[in-house]
Amino acid sequence: MANLLDQLAAMTVVVADTGDIDAIRQFTPQDATTNPSLILAAAQIPTYQELIDRSLRESRQVMGEEAGADAVVREALDEICVTFGKEILKIVPGRVSTEVDARLSYDTEATIAKARRLIELYSQAGIGRDRVLIKVASTWEGIRAAEALEKEGIHCNLTLLFSFVQAVACAEAGVTLISPFVGRILDWYKKSTGRDSYPGPEDPGVVSVTEIFNYYKTYGYKTEVMGASFRNAEEIIELAGCDLLTISPALLEQLRSSEGTLERRLNPFDPAPTREQLHLDEPHFRAMLAEDAMATEKLDEGIRGFCKAIETLEAQLAHRLAELEGGAAFGHAVHEIFLLNDLDGDGCITREEWLGSDAVFDALDTDKDGRLAPEDVRGGLGAALALASR
Repeated sequence: MANLLDQLAAMTVVVADTGDIDAIRQFTPQDATTNPSLILAAAQIPTYQELIDRSLRESRQVMGEEAGADAVVREALDEICVTFGKEILKIVPGRVSTEVDARLSYDTEATIAKARRLIELYSQAGIGRDRVLIKVASTWEGIRAAEALEKEGIHCNLTLLFSFVQAVACAEAGVTLISPFVGRILDWYKKSTGRDSYPGPEDPGVVSVTEIFNYYKTYGYKTEVMGASFRNAEEIIELAGCDLLTISPALLEQLRSSEGTLERRLNPFDPAPTREQLHLDEPHFRAMLAEDAMATEKLDEGIRGFCKAIETLEAQLAHRLAELEGGAAFGHAVHEIFLLNDLDGDGCITREEWLGSDAVFDALDTDKDGRLAPEDVRGGLGAALALASR
């Protein structure tokens, strides 16, 4: 008997939810998705350090020797996301999803510009638009950006989707794909109700995706549904037959090592009865989203979390750039490093706020008071560089 993963792949497109290229190679999925948190995690793996370094060096060449570290890091962030995407596309036969900076989630025009930039970088590498999905947060502004991008032939994956109203707006905008976050919906309901668990068919995330899927198929929307952010294999089993499911390596392994008969739960040719068709304008979208406490809270939390991951990655890239270029690079990076680490904006950095290693903090903290002022960062950089290069 085939294992559960093979049976799932026969009825649903299986997507790897990771930036770990070795894990993608192990499971050979059709597609792969990334986000800032996944790229940040992958960046910690020594195997990928050369990819990071190459992106930083190329970004320095693009920006010029006089450019500050902040400008180089911003350029490198796009380069790194695309670099990981290019490596992933050497393995998967389908598409890779690359995410727009979450800090642009409420800026339609900036989102469009960033998406075009990412597609340009892929194009320069000889990768066509048909192999890339641009991930955009499912805010009203993000959905409008995706609508414009789709008209240009840039395909979009609308992420951080927690509600029916977001899904309806995405479908009406003609986006290629949505990623409802099954596990995060479950997290909210467990916390709000005090329940430890839900049976698979009653899982609030499963119920949400099932409703969206049946609505799309009933009314003939072309937008694909890709369940995401799973907490357990049972959620995946209950969504067998969904257009796509993006699954972490740990759960992929669990499915691969499990046997049994997997039944189709969702059928695009025979959708279950659903609600009447909706047509949304901006006021109705915002009103309906505001009425959904779970979706409002999780959307805001998700955007803040991805923003934090980007800022952490930028701080690490600034440190790495300094290591690659020598002490002079610190002169460009001091201001950015300080701003990124001074989380409460009180004018100093505590050890708890510091995003780098304890060894570097200790080297910068020359007066050993456990706090870094701007002058400590400037004055201690030479010692930090010596430690970082050992």
